[in-house]
Amino acid sequence: MLVRDAMSTMVLTIGPDHTLRQAARLMSTRRVGAAVVFDTDANGIGILTERDILNSLGAGQDPDQETAGTHTTTDVVFAAPAWTLEEAADAMTHGGFRHLIVLDHHEPVGIVSVRDITRCWAPSRRHAAAL
Repeated sequence: MLVRDAMSTMVLTIGPDHTLRQAARLMSTRRVGAAVVFDTDANGIGILTERDILNSLGAGQDPDQETAGTHTTTDVVFAAPAWTLEEAADAMTHGGFRHLIVLDHHEPVGIVSVRDITRCWAPSRRHAAAL
């Protein structure tokens, strides 16, 4: 199975000037654990995850003052739609993260998460165990 088969194509995109509260509200409303951050002036494409927001809150920072741009991961590993789920899982395991932005011709077309991969693998494993 390929990343294109598992990824979510509903990509939440925000700017670097969104506050963490705004980002959290959007992520909660969309029921996603990550947002793609477009910063045309500096880093290009980055990712803000629920963990980034949690770390900021845990450090006592104000979510109405802190911006997505200051908490965005910019050293991003990108996946291609044609990657296998094994390749995506290996990249996540090696990098210690749970989300990959999926790029097609340098444009984000989706996000694949550990949960997406697990969802795809679980039915086939249950079926194999029953045989």
